Amino acid sequence: MDSNTPNTDTLRTEKVRWDLARYFYAGIDDPQIDTDVEKLIAMEKDFHATHKGKLAETLGQAMRDYAEIYMLAEMLAFIGLQKSLNVSDAKVKAKEAEVDWVTSKSTGDYLEFFTLELIAMDEAVLVDWCAKDEFVAKHWSWIEHLRIYKPHVLSEPVERALTVRSAGDDLLSELHEELTADIEIEFQGEKKTFEEALDILTTSQDADVRAEIMKLVNCALSGYYAKVAAQTLWNVTESNAIEDEERKYPHPMAERAMSNRVSDAMVHAVHKAVQEVASPLAQRYYRLKAKHLGLERLRWSDRNAPMPFSDSTKIPFDEAAKIVLGAYQDFSPTLAERVRRMLEEERIDAYATKGKSDGAFCSWVVLPGGKPVSFTFLSYLGSGRDVMTLAHEVGHGGHGELAGETQGVLMCSPPTAYAETASIFGEMTTFNFLKKRLLEEGDKKSLLSLLMHKLDDSVNTVVRQIGFSNFERRLHGMDKTFTVWSKPKKLSVEEINNAWLQTIKQLYGEDGEVFTYENMEYLWSYISHFHAYSPFYVYGYALAELLVQSLYAVAPKLGDQFEPLYLELLRSGSTKNAVELLAPFGLDPTGEEFWVNGINISMGALLQEAEALSAEMGVTI
Repeated sequence: MDSNTPNTDTLRTEKVRWDLARYFYAGIDDPQIDTDVEKLIAMEKDFHATHKGKLAETLGQAMRDYAEIYMLAEMLAFIGLQKSLNVSDAKVKAKEAEVDWVTSKSTGDYLEFFTLELIAMDEAVLVDWCAKDEFVAKHWSWIEHLRIYKPHVLSEPVERALTVRSAGDDLLSELHEELTADIEIEFQGEKKTFEEALDILTTSQDADVRAEIMKLVNCALSGYYAKVAAQTLWNVTESNAIEDEERKYPHPMAERAMSNRVSDAMVHAVHKAVQEVASPLAQRYYRLKAKHLGLERLRWSDRNAPMPFSDSTKIPFDEAAKIVLGAYQDFSPTLAERVRRMLEEERIDAYATKGKSDGAFCSWVVLPGGKPVSFTFLSYLGSGRDVMTLAHEVGHGGHGELAGETQGVLMCSPPTAYAETASIFGEMTTFNFLKKRLLEEGDKKSLLSLLMHKLDDSVNTVVRQIGFSNFERRLHGMDKTFTVWSKPKKLSVEEINNAWLQTIKQLYGEDGEVFTYENMEYLWSYISHFHAYSPFYVYGYALAELLVQSLYAVAPKLGDQFEPLYLELLRSGSTKNAVELLAPFGLDPTGEEFWVNGINISMGALLQEAEALSAEMGVTI
């Protein structure tokens, strides 16, 4: 085993690797990649020649042809998946740049007209096509959603230029990703990868060790790294501001809300509920945690610390897979079968190695022939949090595959706000599976440890992500009160640090109230969502968490009706908005009370359970 590899035989992840050749290409040098790129461009040229200016007569065939092009293009996802295994691989990076360049140009030249003409098409023509063509009728919601952007589309030459230049959009964010993967931290005589260092913050029982590793992490993110991160953020905010102005969006978050199929009012309600209801609960939770840790107040490095009585035994991957499979089987045999096939078909890559992309994700595609398939990526280090990460990511996979089978390539991907639904539901299912087992065993200490761990995750998903969103809003030009937008300004690293600390304190309390905030001012710099060209993605995590909690709460009332309704929700892909998705469950997300209720029945209820168990152990706030 490579000396830089953090795994040991005890984790049993050495063979938990993707077999991408089974689905895509033999390797990055496979000549079939170039053959498919050439075929893709030829299909796009033919599409342009056949359908441009003629959609009123050819729409049905045009949409079928467009879907075929889209599915062939999905084959090229192989390059991105391959790069995630080693973000510094020069050969893969070169291939990615080459393919991105030619495909972006071809898309701009030959496909850009399609959505523009579809958006501009007379409503009566579309209605007529919907009545006479089954494929068009099936995709009516997709067409309708495209057409809401009508006030914001630019001329075809400008849209083409934006598409062509998009191949270079991610150059700085790619550099940022490489720098993150290359970080090595000297700790107690050993070199640690960035992922390993962060893992110590969640697994070490020693507060001084956690503080030391936090200082080292913060230091590693300062200097040159922070300067690159700051420049990347400015590129994202400036580009977004210029394009928003040209497209006449009313504010920087508007386009994301439209793509999420949620209203501005709903987005505001989520942020307000977290500030007013979840934030005080989080602070109460951390005071309880400090008591268990024997600390008067917490340092930021203690935020995700395990309980003193937590079992720190590393969980081998095959055992983690059994836990997740058992949890999914208890809830939905349909979803459990999906997870089982992911494992058997080598579509999970869990082996932690230097150079691997940070974090975890699940990518799904619909390949030629209409075959949906998902790929789960993580660096498994054996903690309980890693087990939950596995449950989370395979939830994405089941979601994508069900939607892909039902809706096809054009409508399989739900908006980001709902894309987290199945993943968070998978976490909840696994949590309740483990909770039930501990209740049956009467192991109260382990049960409390599980509850506290879940509260850590809940706060991170709701409060932390809204904190991230508030930070983004500040960077993109919102004032400190989050009421007025203005043009963003280029900020120095120190100014970004200050904005970061301010948004943290707004939710977690002033310095010394619950936390002290030493050695964490640069932590904004490694959050990948900030540096990708996808502003305001992060609030979707909080929205999905609270949506899922509300769903989970009605499951007992619906009994056997719940699973089929839930699977139908997953199969909806991008065809419905939040109101339509939740209506079958008797839920209405349009009012602030829905989000407040989601906080109270999740974080609030968990905290009450944890406080009651803690009191039995003699620990109270």
